[in-house]
Amino acid sequence: MTINSQIEHRVRHRYDLLVFDWDGTLMDSTSAIARSLQNGFRDVGLPAPSLHDCNYVIGYGLKEAMLYLTPDSDEAEVVRLVDAYKHHFFSGEQKLALFDGVIEALPRLREAGYTLAIATGKARAGLNRMLEMTGIGDFFEVTRCADEAFSKPHPAMLEYILDYTVTDAGRALMIGDTTHDLQLAINAGTHSAALTYGAHPLEEMLPLKPVAHFDDFPSLAGWLLQEDVA
Repeated sequence: MTINSQIEHRVRHRYDLLVFDWDGTLMDSTSAIARSLQNGFRDVGLPAPSLHDCNYVIGYGLKEAMLYLTPDSDEAEVVRLVDAYKHHFFSGEQKLALFDGVIEALPRLREAGYTLAIATGKARAGLNRMLEMTGIGDFFEVTRCADEAFSKPHPAMLEYILDYTVTDAGRALMIGDTTHDLQLAINAGTHSAALTYGAHPLEEMLPLKPVAHFDDFPSLAGWLLQEDVA
């Protein structure tokens, strides 16, 4: 984390709302998504995209991801790609797990007075399965998915959460592992924090000016929970 103590003193506890991305932020699913994208392309007879390109589209809705990876595909081919991706991803879904420290931190953040929410590129059905599988759904006041709003980084998803929770944008922190998450925060007028263990490298996220960055979830939680000092 690169943030001096004077700035830390100003930003800690200034937030009421914490909005989390899902894949690569709460759940360790980045590599599974990339593999499923590559295998899905092979299934429909297209060259597999690079790992870098697969990681780049994590956070997009599935249709937007496929159109980025293969912009010349027609609608029917995009549908086939989405179906092939889902086949591979769903087959390994039960093996996915939350990152270390997530389960322990969420109740503490709630008890500290934060409102928690999720803004994700997953579809509603996929997020609901993951929330049921992990048992953490009750910690979140509201969740918003890519099939319910424009895909990241369009601000609609985050603006809905702000309206639902009656939170001023300046009192909200978007937490994610991609440039899409940080650009979403910029577009919606909120602050952001970057996590370096997910899909996008830190050097790509820093130009979007997150207030802080963290190498693991417990470090983020510790920063959010630390008592203010004079």
